Amino acid sequence: MDERRVVLQVQGVSKDFEIKSKEVFGKKQTLHALTDVNLHIYQGETLGIIGESGCGKSTLGRCMVRLHKPTRGRILCDGEDIFALKGEKQQKLCRDIQMIFQDPYSSLDPRRTAAYSVAEPLRVHGILKNQDAIDERVLELMQEVGLDLQHLSRYPHEFSGGQRQRINIARAIALNPKVIVCDEPVSALDVSIQAQVINLFRRMQREHGLTYVFISHDLGIIKYISDRIAIMYLGRVVELCSAEAIYRSPLHPYTKALLSAIPPESPFDKKERIILAGDIPSPIGEQIGCPLAGRCPSCMERCKKEAPGLKDYKKGHQVACFLYD
Repeated sequence: MDERRVVLQVQGVSKDFEIKSKEVFGKKQTLHALTDVNLHIYQGETLGIIGESGCGKSTLGRCMVRLHKPTRGRILCDGEDIFALKGEKQQKLCRDIQMIFQDPYSSLDPRRTAAYSVAEPLRVHGILKNQDAIDERVLELMQEVGLDLQHLSRYPHEFSGGQRQRINIARAIALNPKVIVCDEPVSALDVSIQAQVINLFRRMQREHGLTYVFISHDLGIIKYISDRIAIMYLGRVVELCSAEAIYRSPLHPYTKALLSAIPPESPFDKKERIILAGDIPSPIGEQIGCPLAGRCPSCMERCKKEAPGLKDYKKGHQVACFLYD
């Protein structure tokens, strides 16, 4: 039994969106963005979430920070339902769970200086009331992310993409949160800058004991930064285990196909490329059977009628596939 403290818990979360018909009197349709997602995020770890575009990983991240309310299921922070909290408890939750978005420029107010943006959460939550104390804390946060005094009075357009994301990181850690949800935070940056920002994330985690939910479509970045990895496909978590195990011995047919796309370390190494035939099925309308059934080389008759749930295959390794029942 894992004795680590669970900070954030996702219990049977599904999220549906209604889509209006293009026809005047047409019926509304339902888009199933998330289906029965279950996750535990432990204190001090980085849980990587990876999958193709449209698999629901960003929707899941937004549910964790209350930007989307699940259609079904619950999300618990330290055992309390985050959507049932009100008043002071709700305000405290906003401090405990922060988010860093993909686009570092649109995340900042173009009319406000870097110092104002970093100080804003301190003011809003009344953490520091004295202006001198706020200024001192802001400078400390800026220096911690690799910026200094000369950057305080600059506006977002005067920074590079990497510097803007550093400002967003400084703002996110200002309230000493329990969990930071990072939604593809380096995908908009140059490759050379990506490495610097990823190393900054790791250093901040070591120094402050931060817990990350790190969402990405980059297999290399996820492997480098994550302790555990959740593989998502069409709104479902299909495999979950340690980063080392998932790259060494993947189980789910989709995970195997995904990892086979990573180029070999040497051009002389031979690596089998697994191609899944067909297109990703539509998430709109009634969903029957396993979402990968139409593309899976190991599809059985049962797969077309039932959707497998995420189950333990061996200690710490979970998979949603009938091959391992």
